[in-house]
Amino acid sequence: MNDAALATERLVSVDSHVHFTDAWIKARLRRELHAVWDEANKTAEEYAARVLRGGQKNLELEDFVDPEAAKDPGHFEPHAKLAAMDRDGVYAEVIFPEISGAKIVNPQLMGHHWKEVFRGYNDAMADFAAVDPVRLMTAYQLPLYDIDFAVAEVQRLARDKRARCVQITPFPSDYGLPDVHDPRYAPLWSVIQEAGITILNHLDVRAQLWDVFRRDPTPQKGIFTGLPWAPLAESIAFWILTGTLERYPKLKVILVEPGLGWLPWYFETVLDARMHQHYEFPGVKLLPSEYFKRQMGATFMYEPRGLKAAYDYFGPDCLYWSTDFPHPATCWPNSRRQVVSQFREAGIPEADRVKITSTNGLRTFGLQ
Repeated sequence: MNDAALATERLVSVDSHVHFTDAWIKARLRRELHAVWDEANKTAEEYAARVLRGGQKNLELEDFVDPEAAKDPGHFEPHAKLAAMDRDGVYAEVIFPEISGAKIVNPQLMGHHWKEVFRGYNDAMADFAAVDPVRLMTAYQLPLYDIDFAVAEVQRLARDKRARCVQITPFPSDYGLPDVHDPRYAPLWSVIQEAGITILNHLDVRAQLWDVFRRDPTPQKGIFTGLPWAPLAESIAFWILTGTLERYPKLKVILVEPGLGWLPWYFETVLDARMHQHYEFPGVKLLPSEYFKRQMGATFMYEPRGLKAAYDYFGPDCLYWSTDFPHPATCWPNSRRQVVSQFREAGIPEADRVKITSTNGLRTFGLQ
C-alpha cells in the first residue's frame, strides 16, 4: 500500500455522530414550541426508565461513547467537527444524530405540533452541515407516520438543503406501521429514488430487545449491547424478498453498523439458497445477493475477517468504511493508520481498498 498516495486520498466515512443539543435544536423552533420539545423529551425519558429499562439504572455515558472522542468539541459544533475530521485525515462524513429524531418528534409525544418540530429538527441538522455542505452530509430524519408529509419533506430537503441521504427506522412495525413493501410507501420510495437520495437504515434497538436489557445481569449490559445487529436480517429480507427493490430499481439502501461477518453466511445459506428451494417470492427476479450488490450496502469499522468475507462474497462496490465517531469502536483520530493495517490484514488489493474507503462514498453521495 502506498502511504504517500493514502495521505492525499479523500477518505469518506459513512457513519459518524453528532450530539445536537436541546439548545441547538430549540434555536430553530418557535419559542412556543420550546416547551413542547422539553415535555416530549421528559416523557420519552420517563417511559424509557420505567418501561424499557424496568426501573434499572441506565448505561453510563462511557458505556456507549469513546471518552476522548465524546469530549472533543467536534461532537457538538460544526467548525470543531471539521477540525476533528482534519485531525483524522477524513475528507467527508455522513452524520447521524445521537438520538434519532423520530424517537422524540412524533404524534404520540407532540400532538399536532410534531410536523413543525420535525422540520425544525431537520433544519437544525442542515444548519450544522451548512458550514461545509460538501464534507458534512447529514442523515436527515424522515418520519413514516404521514407519507404525504414525508414526501414533502424529501422534496424540501432535496431542493433547499442539498440532501443526499435520509435515515428511516429499519423497524417500522415497532411504531405500529406496515413494513417497507406496503403500498402506502409507494409515493415515498418513488420520490426518494428519483431524487437520487440514499436511504440509511442505522443499527437500532428493536423494541423486544429491551426485555433482554431487563434480564441482562452483566454490569454494563454487555449481553444486550451485543445483539442489535441480529434484527437487521429482518430488514434486509423485507427490502429484498418482498420485491420492493425489484419494483424500485434505483432505490439505494445502506445498512449502517450492521457488522459484516454474518452477511455472507446469511445470503449464501439462507436468502440465496431459499430462492431454489420450496419457497415462493413473487416479483423477485434475481438472487437476493444480486439485489444487495446492486442496491444495498453495509458499513463497517474495524473487522478484518468480516471485511474479507464480505469482500469475497459481494465484491467491493457495496461496502462502505466508517469511523463511527465518537462511539467505542471508533478509529478516530487514527483512521488512516487503521485503514492501512486493516486492509493489509484482510488482503484486499489496493484498487478495491480505494473503492471501499473512498470511491464508493464519493459516488453514492454525489461528491465526485
